[in-house]
Amino acid sequence: MTAFSLEPAQLTWCDELRALAAARLRPLAEQGEPGRVNRPLLAELGSAGLLPRLFTSGALDLCLMRESLAHACTEAETALALQGLGAHPVHAHGTESQRARWLPRVSDGTAVAAFALSEPDAGSDAAALSLRAEPEAGPGAGASAWRLTGEKCWISNAPEADFYTVFARTTPGAGARGVTAFLVPADRPGLTGTPLDMLSPHPIGALTFDGVPVDADDVLGEPDRGFRVAMDTLNLFRPSVGAFAVGMAQAALDATLAHTTAREAFGGRLRDLQTVAHQVAEMALRTEAARLMVYAAATAYDAGDPDVPRRAAMAKLLATETAQYVVDHAVQLHGARALRRGHLLEHLYREVRAPRVYEGASEVQRGIVAKELYRTYQPSRTDATSKEAGA
Repeated sequence: MTAFSLEPAQLTWCDELRALAAARLRPLAEQGEPGRVNRPLLAELGSAGLLPRLFTSGALDLCLMRESLAHACTEAETALALQGLGAHPVHAHGTESQRARWLPRVSDGTAVAAFALSEPDAGSDAAALSLRAEPEAGPGAGASAWRLTGEKCWISNAPEADFYTVFARTTPGAGARGVTAFLVPADRPGLTGTPLDMLSPHPIGALTFDGVPVDADDVLGEPDRGFRVAMDTLNLFRPSVGAFAVGMAQAALDATLAHTTAREAFGGRLRDLQTVAHQVAEMALRTEAARLMVYAAATAYDAGDPDVPRRAAMAKLLATETAQYVVDHAVQLHGARALRRGHLLEHLYREVRAPRVYEGASEVQRGIVAKELYRTYQPSRTDATSKEAGA
């Protein structure tokens, strides 16, 4: 199977996910409070068997889940994705004890996970984080015990999560090489949080660490190797952020097809106007191109290809920028009705802006692409000959 031609069983599964999202998940999402964790929605995702698939599926299946759910219920998509983002480091790098304690509860939706990387002054430049993990001092202190001091910001599911994957600096001045990942339960003394009122309806908050105790049993992976844990997680989830964006773009495109077919204006239907028809064609073209790049990046991840960082960054970049374009043009073609609270496109317009920023802004993705291109570039004989000729 290639990434460009899904199997019939996969297409059927996507149809089933869209139907599930519309029939069972959207009503629960509508009953939830914007900007808060929706625990009944999480429980339904667990009972439907979708949360356990976060730990048994490959990147392509993750993308298919996120795209399909986003098409019908963005809140359900986001709830699923945030559970995966927060818990994947535990699944991939945790100890047997850590996995046994938390992953079953994440899978059934009774424990809320969060990924705590960004800080007030270390968002796009994640390697510059300054949350300190200071060695515990005093009588009785273990050889591998620390106190976390500092702040995290823009953390999804904060401050309502039950545990956090926290990245802290254990070796000052070492950049990305001096960061350690910790699994920190929310009830640890000294850990407090505040919700943030955001444009998109996602649960996002800030965290304050005032000497929060952690020890060797809380480490995910190895001390001072936490940045690798973060990048491993982001390389998996970046293509699926693109899938989220593709799902929103497809929902906007479908709404536009329906509207321009039904709407009469200027003596005919909107779809009969060449300017409208060409715009809809461009929206479809970009959506399909983004979808294919997302699938290709996910397939590369599943195959263990060495160029995953570049492909993941390209997929997230293209898909999120495309979704912004498609949703914006869908609003334009719908006119004022799309600006009314409660309209699908009004909802998507608020939702679509955030993915261009979180898990690495578009500018960061361009930097990753360029870095990977130059890292793997090998001058050819033709290049050398051209240089000599120019000299």
